[in-house]
Amino acid sequence: MKGVAILTPRAGLAAARARAAVERSAHWRGLEMRLTTAPGDARRFASEAAAAGAEIVLAIGGDGTANETAWGLLGTTSALGLVPMGSGNGLARTLGIPLKPDAALAVLVEAVPRGMDVGMVNGRPFLNVAGAGFDAQVGLDFNEHGRRGGRRGVFTYVWLAVLRIMKYRAESWRLEAGGQKFEGRACIVAFVNGRQYGGGAVLVPGARLDDSLLDIVVIEDAPALELAWNAQRLFFGALADYRRYRHIASAQATLTARGTVPYHRDGEPESTPGGLEASILPRALRILVPRATASDPHGPFEPQPLV
Repeated sequence: MKGVAILTPRAGLAAARARAAVERSAHWRGLEMRLTTAPGDARRFASEAAAAGAEIVLAIGGDGTANETAWGLLGTTSALGLVPMGSGNGLARTLGIPLKPDAALAVLVEAVPRGMDVGMVNGRPFLNVAGAGFDAQVGLDFNEHGRRGGRRGVFTYVWLAVLRIMKYRAESWRLEAGGQKFEGRACIVAFVNGRQYGGGAVLVPGARLDDSLLDIVVIEDAPALELAWNAQRLFFGALADYRRYRHIASAQATLTARGTVPYHRDGEPESTPGGLEASILPRALRILVPRATASDPHGPFEPQPLV
């Protein structure tokens, strides 16, 4: 098998363990190992691998590494395999990929390739979730916390979210999507391709990764204590029951606001003046999916016969 493994070594001990797991695997140890040292490396390595005819490219890292690697594979025949090593691992969880390297690699040996939709926001891709508002601001806080040497992980993210929600002021938005409009203050406007942010925080339990649609979720403004109390719904798949939850399914969306808009793509915070244009690229990425997930009628892909 011709393939490449792209690893983010800045993850320290976790990266060393993941690399050792690849080297222990009789199936995967022959892959060329490429180590990232700067933003953009994973995209470049993936693009080079696809051009050289790689059948499989493993992304060993967090959601950001997966995003970059996928960007380099869009529209190619090379398949992406996820070996999760980050804080949220939202897409890996949706796909049913284990969170430990040895187990993930074992599952991927028997995985099947599927065509997966890829979201786009302002011309840049996301695999799982992009969004503006509160979640983007927490992403900025989380990155800053990490840059200062603070611990990362789901519990840190939740703690920073609690601190932020007590002082967050919701933005006024104008959203146009699927022939519908929303105008008003909202804490979150999320463009969802997968099902969850990560860490088990589910936005759209029944979302499909191959339906050529974005699931757009709006959480209208509310008092901080009300929002904090209802945030627990994310972890029970019950957010849609919250009275301030709005959902639109559409292949395209336009979101506008005054001034600079903080947003994120797969948890990586960015900002832009004016607003966001979101769309979907149907089945633009080949991705390895565990067999159990691929055949699950309630899973994130339309079930197909397994060869």
